[in-house]
Amino acid sequence: MKHPAVPVIVAALWIMTSEFIRNEFLFKAYWQRHYEGLGLAFPDAALNGAAWGLWSLCLAALLWMLLRRFSLIEGVGVAWFAGFVMMWVVTGNLGVLPFALLLYAVPLSLLEVLIAALILHYWPRERRV
Repeated sequence: MKHPAVPVIVAALWIMTSEFIRNEFLFKAYWQRHYEGLGLAFPDAALNGAAWGLWSLCLAALLWMLLRRFSLIEGVGVAWFAGFVMMWVVTGNLGVLPFALLLYAVPLSLLEVLIAALILHYWPRERRV
């Protein structure tokens, strides 16, 4: 098998792009209003973006590891739970999660992880001769 760095980076780039589009274009105003209602400033500095980039890379690497041992659906389920559900539990506990947003976030995040998994699962592998 070829080195996994390339497919993991491609999957991470997909995750970053998906997160950026969702949170910057679709829901940024919602997030800003929600944080404003809490008396907080929405954290959108460059350092926050870098942290989300690292999170995306970690999620892609986790998904790659899971797909080596589990089926596609099992890997997607475990990665989605570890990457998103646990994040929502923490942000909900901190009181900064807009629960109404989960109506959109759940299916979009599942789709995000599924596409990343498909990238990793179907990435061309070196053939043995």
